[in-house]
Amino acid sequence: MFFQQLIHGLTLGYVYALIALGYTMVYGILQLINFAHGEIYMLGAYMTLIAFAFFTSVGLTEASISLSLFLTLIISILFVAAYGFTIERVAYRPLRSAPRLSPLISAIGVSIFLQNFVMLTQGATYKVFPPIMATQGFTIGETKITYLQLFIIILSSLIMALLHLFISRTKTGKAMRAVAQDRLMASLVGIDTDRIIAITFIVGSALGAVAGFMVTLYYSLINYYMGYIAGIKAFTAAVLGGIGSIPGAMVGGILLGFIEGLAAGYISSEYKDAYAFIVLIIILLLKPSGLFKKTEEEKV
Repeated sequence: MFFQQLIHGLTLGYVYALIALGYTMVYGILQLINFAHGEIYMLGAYMTLIAFAFFTSVGLTEASISLSLFLTLIISILFVAAYGFTIERVAYRPLRSAPRLSPLISAIGVSIFLQNFVMLTQGATYKVFPPIMATQGFTIGETKITYLQLFIIILSSLIMALLHLFISRTKTGKAMRAVAQDRLMASLVGIDTDRIIAITFIVGSALGAVAGFMVTLYYSLINYYMGYIAGIKAFTAAVLGGIGSIPGAMVGGILLGFIEGLAAGYISSEYKDAYAFIVLIIILLLKPSGLFKKTEEEKV
């Protein structure tokens, strides 16, 4: 049972890590908690369902499920990334010079708007995604690992590795680190800070879309308020690792998944959503800077 819950927790942890990366990237650049990021993840889940249903209606899934899933993922990423870019332009950029409370209120307003928008356009009931590879897998000892769990872990690890290379090796990634360290100085040396901030929202939203895609495949059930709880858990993961730290968000998400999986297996699964809040309270009391405390020289 221990290893079975460990695999389940690891799968969830990678999903939380992808969402937490969106939180921590925006905070590193703008010192802003984007409370609408959970709804970005929710939009990714709904777009996954809509795009896959379209490919099913045209017969593509009968020809190739793998191709249908790949195209579904690409469409979800593009759609949600465009939403993230739009939110930054409409809700956050006009408040760039406003008091810090104003963009925070704007973020909460965007979150409420997206929840109600999806509820009115898609309905308030649960939506069901057809189970794909839900039970197919292999067994190591007494621990069963499904191909879907393995797919989520491998894809998430690959995306995190690519993100690390993007931040550390590319010109845009270096510009993002410069803006995070000192936005004014970055603009003085010729960096287009508005463009870098927009790219940060686009990348963070794309990661949320991938997380929504994975969760839709894993649970086969989605709803319009799923982003709220997932957003709180991802925020907890970001705080656990050290808000603003990309490696911290990765490790924090995986640790939170482990904690939730083991607590659900050994304590009670009825309170699995409460464990994230308990962890958040403990971290804020004992080590509010998180496990990966950033230096002033390197915030991202």
